[in-house]
Amino acid sequence: MKSHRIEDLKVWSKSMALVKEVYLVTAELPNEEKFGLLSQIRRCAVSIPSNIAEGAGRNNKNEFYQFLGIAFG
Repeated sequence: MKSHRIEDLKVWSKSMALVKEVYLVTAELPNEEKFGLLSQIRRCAVSIPSNIAEGAGRNNKNEFYQFLGIAFG
């Protein structure tokens, strides 16, 4: 199996749109949440397209599916 171009994967594009939305929404959190909850939510959102991209770079279909599962989780 050849690696995927992440730009061609709908799931990756949608996850990037989610990241943008999460950043916009979390910017509105109260100041007392800016260093705890904000950071955790943003890291969680960023991990989704990151895992998809890592899986897309694998040469094995099962590894790709494994990273999609991690992103879904």
